[in-house]
Amino acid sequence: QVQLVETGGGLVQAGGSLRLSCAASGGIFSSYAMGWFRQAPGKEREFVAAISWSSTYYSDSVKGRFTISRDNSKNTVYLQMSSLKPEDTAVYYCAASRMLSRDERPYLSWGRGTQVTVSS
Repeated sequence: QVQLVETGGGLVQAGGSLRLSCAASGGIFSSYAMGWFRQAPGKEREFVAAISWSSTYYSDSVKGRFTISRDNSKNTVYLQMSSLKPEDTAVYYCAASRMLSRDERPYLSWGRGTQVTVSS
């Protein structure tokens, strides 16, 4: 089963940008669809974006501001976040699945998360 480690979180002002990375090991990275989810304090974890080899999905709340991409040669998936808002503050998790999905149930492997805090 693939292991995932997220990096790149931090504190940023509203309107700023951050790029999250998720490095995978222990599996055939190119065979997985990869997703980003987030969980804000007191809220349920929610879908952010996902990518397969040919398609991408985004939540309505981040569409046009966030971009998901992957580099199979580096076994890494990225989440470029721009025009950040205080409501984007959350722990961001990456996850791996055998199928592209907005639902977290197909995702078999999860990272430990990285904190993103957006100040107003």
